[in-house]
Amino acid sequence: MNERDFFYKLGKLVYQIDGVYEEYGKNFSLSSPNLLWILYALNDGEHHSQKQICEDWLIPRSTANTIIKDLENKKYIRLSKIKGEKRELQVSLTEKGKEYANGILSELYNLEKEIYLKIENPEDLLLSLQELVTKLQKISKKES
Repeated sequence: MNERDFFYKLGKLVYQIDGVYEEYGKNFSLSSPNLLWILYALNDGEHHSQKQICEDWLIPRSTANTIIKDLENKKYIRLSKIKGEKRELQVSLTEKGKEYANGILSELYNLEKEIYLKIENPEDLLLSLQELVTKLQKISKKES
């Protein structure tokens, strides 16, 4: 296999993985794949701003805003001010939101754990993929 074959196959796998997560979300009648990723991000127990979620998961700000407003209306999340920030709000799951997210994500977490345990060097794999992303981002910014 040469580098072109490798990246062709890698690209297909990345899109297939994304498609599997999208299909998983459809099983729970989620309105968009981005809703799954926002719940996934918020369910890690950490604090997140909407801006951070958009940057980390490459979700358009308008899309994230629509989803977050819907989650807020359903009382699944709360928005709170971030000290020192004028416009950015912290997004966090309410107890009702945690139950909702866990109801959707618990089976997915179990499947991910099963797969994770079969990966020989998961940290090395992530480091290699992160290095690839970083280098590709530098290239794409040069050409912009």
